[in-house]
Amino acid sequence: MHKVIIHEVGLRDGLQMESEPVPTITKEHWIDQLIEAGVDIIQLGSFVNPGKVPQMADTDDLFEIYNSPGKKQGNTLFSCLVLNEKGLERAMLCGAEMICMGFSASQTHSLKNTGMATEEAAARIINMAKRAIDAGKTVQASIQSAFGCGFEGDIEEDRVIGYAGQYIDAGVRQISLADTAGYANPLKVERMFSAIKKIDSTAGLACHFHNTYGMGLANCLAAMNTGVEYFETAFGGLGGCPFTNLPTGNVCTEDFVNMLQEMGLRTEINNDNIAGIAKYACGFFIKDVPGHLYKIGKIKH
Repeated sequence: MHKVIIHEVGLRDGLQMESEPVPTITKEHWIDQLIEAGVDIIQLGSFVNPGKVPQMADTDDLFEIYNSPGKKQGNTLFSCLVLNEKGLERAMLCGAEMICMGFSASQTHSLKNTGMATEEAAARIINMAKRAIDAGKTVQASIQSAFGCGFEGDIEEDRVIGYAGQYIDAGVRQISLADTAGYANPLKVERMFSAIKKIDSTAGLACHFHNTYGMGLANCLAAMNTGVEYFETAFGGLGGCPFTNLPTGNVCTEDFVNMLQEMGLRTEINNDNIAGIAKYACGFFIKDVPGHLYKIGKIKH
């Protein structure tokens, strides 16, 4: 089995739907726990307009904190999300090591999310990706609503694969398919990632699944079996895109790690740390979060 790389997006996608602001010091505690747990990549936030997404107002501060000598530790990589050229400039100034960006295969979702039609958004993101690659950054480029759209329903698979081919032609080496609406199913996941591998078998593949219809872990397993290496998940199963029709949480990090460990994979990750963050989030937001492991604990052998 190839290496399964955990990309924790709880600090970004997990929090963007929450109305209760999370203080920077609380985020630091959660990030420190994730580093100690051995998570591979942590998305510290997104470089967006803080007036529209207040939870992301301290992204610049978090990069300054975690790029300082006292905080930089181990092999953890810190990523961010950017939506436009201004966000990319901020990410470059903050010294972000890994920059994620993308556009939506759904015209409706694209217009709601960015104010641009898909083709215009695609052209801008591809130019931004080239610029970041030329600057020596690790770039992950995604296609959102890749498996379907809450507004439009089915999205043509060939169209999505064509967009992936445009990324590959532009020199992007890591491509993500994001299931923004949670419409993916395991067979569709295998089919679409296999199609991208036929275009370029050396491209790094990433997935981002939402658990809208309870198929998140099944889709992750299908992606693993197709050779996908990077898995974007959020502690507690928090999250959701505010610009989709039915925003629901991400695949839960600690549940995904628990599945891996039951299969004998990634046993070095301290999953208790991650489940502990989910418990903390429950108390902070005064509600249950969607994950399972933090409520019932590990299987006893």
